Amino acid sequence: MKTILEAKNINKFFEKPVKFHVLKNINFKINKGEFVSIMGKSGCGKSTLLYILSTMDTEYEGELLLNNELITNQTRKQLSYIRNKHIGFVFQFHYLLSDFTVLENVMLPAKKLAEKSHKEIKDDAMQKLTMLNIGHLANKRASRISGGEKQRVAIARALINNPSIIMGDEPTGNLDTQNSENVFNIFKELSTQHGLSLLVVTHDEDFAKKTDRIIQMEDGRIIS
Repeated sequence: MKTILEAKNINKFFEKPVKFHVLKNINFKINKGEFVSIMGKSGCGKSTLLYILSTMDTEYEGELLLNNELITNQTRKQLSYIRNKHIGFVFQFHYLLSDFTVLENVMLPAKKLAEKSHKEIKDDAMQKLTMLNIGHLANKRASRISGGEKQRVAIARALINNPSIIMGDEPTGNLDTQNSENVFNIFKELSTQHGLSLLVVTHDEDFAKKTDRIIQMEDGRIIS
């Protein structure tokens, strides 16, 4: 089984106002195609951990490997490239640019990566939108579509560079039951049909129970 993401002895301290040990000896692996959720009370360190795993926060002790390559201590420029190419993000808020069309929003990370022609990026973006059943919204402004549709657009955008893993921070936190279920089903299909790994921080127990595995956190530790 190919390991996509591995955390080895991750420790994190906040120095101010007093030294505080926020993450304690975090160790786990995520394999290719695995759909994993992280749960725990507010303040247990879930979001702090996600920031480290997503390479946004580099102030930690321990080692982080992506596709079996050590990404700890890489330069900002290298990390920015790794993040854009290998990690797709879906947040609680979709962060779409409201004046842009749906298609333009989805194309943005690929334009930033700049490894394909404009036409290829446009075709790729259209393919992702069609896969998520929102191809018909391509030329609509992002401000003109519903909340559930916006989250699908955010997922299409996360997929545009064909990442190794999708990381979600409360991706259903702002959605009603029906749309939450839609998002879960999309994620499940990405994992089973497309072999994509997913790591999702959530408070939604119903969502977490349906994932392959739950990483339970308490006071900065993984307890199960």
